Amino acid sequence: MSGIIDISNIANSYIPVAIILIVALVMPPMTMLIIKLLSPRSKASAKYTTYEAGSLPIGNARIQFNVEYYLYAIAFVLFDIEVLFLYPWATIFKGHGIDFIATVEMLVFIFVVLFGYVYLIKKEALKWMK
Repeated sequence: MSGIIDISNIANSYIPVAIILIVALVMPPMTMLIIKLLSPRSKASAKYTTYEAGSLPIGNARIQFNVEYYLYAIAFVLFDIEVLFLYPWATIFKGHGIDFIATVEMLVFIFVVLFGYVYLIKKEALKWMK
């Protein structure tokens, strides 16, 4: 009877996944609703002014920023995500050992990220002022 698939075992193995999915879909709207119901509301004009550590705001809050700041932010996020991918891999590598193929895959990943870093340097995107 090795050819018969036990459907009840397959269904039971997906129950935790379904529960997590339901909780993940219900929690954000539920949290937002609770916050909307419980938080105090203020219609004062001071709510829409710029906050500058207790001092009176100077000028308009809507100013234009240089695009270079966004380039720094995007580069930071990209390299931060790289570290997020490297950390679990390094932990497993240290604890259990990883085969040759996994090492080559991680080296390719690191090469692609370094290629992006070299591209940013060549385009002078990491220079603070041009």
